[in-house]
Amino acid sequence: MEKRREFKELPIQPRGIYWEDDFVDAEHEQRLISIFRDELKWPDRPGRTSLHYGYTFDYKTFGIDPEIPYKEFPDWLQPLIPTTEVRPPDQVCLQFYPPGAGIPPHVDAHGPYDQLYALSLGAPAIMQFRRGDVRIDVDLTPRSMMQMTGDSRLHWTHGIKKRKNDTMVDGTLRPRDHRWSITYRWLRDGGECECGNVEHCDTAQRRRGVEKEKRSVMELAAKTSADDASQSN
Repeated sequence: MEKRREFKELPIQPRGIYWEDDFVDAEHEQRLISIFRDELKWPDRPGRTSLHYGYTFDYKTFGIDPEIPYKEFPDWLQPLIPTTEVRPPDQVCLQFYPPGAGIPPHVDAHGPYDQLYALSLGAPAIMQFRRGDVRIDVDLTPRSMMQMTGDSRLHWTHGIKKRKNDTMVDGTLRPRDHRWSITYRWLRDGGECECGNVEHCDTAQRRRGVEKEKRSVMELAAKTSADDASQSN
């Protein structure tokens, strides 16, 4: 299945978000969801869960786990690889979000990874980009493919709040439902990022001797929940 090259940059801040609607059609989406539900074995735990292909993402180092062998891409994943890149991704993460699940605000590690792509399937969800006090909501619509480059990739955090409903621009509430996402990562040549952002860049932190302690996703989730609770009081 040949992928159309119709990525267009969204005219918003942060800059560097490229987008393609209907990366797959509705029929293809339903076939994929059937595979996800009926043929894959998911971790037995509540909340957001993940399966990994290619190299396995390491949630402690935020790089790849060298102890886990490379896992070949399954047949269903092959047609979903973006052809806008010169080589296939090194790491692909399929994630399942049950209603109400989210992911804490974060910036994917700069040193290990170059740009990112994310394909949304199933129900929509609002992703929030943050930089300082600025927060920008982006609606992750079903079947859309998002590419994060430049500012959006390196200098803004992105995350999905844990909540049962998303508040739309007109004030209405849209209930969350079952959602899947596929995140594509490419290893950065040389493993060194030159952006110089000490707040978010692991390379810049190491070079300046201010490398921050990496925290687990569970710790980040707990901090985000506490921050959201304090803001609502």
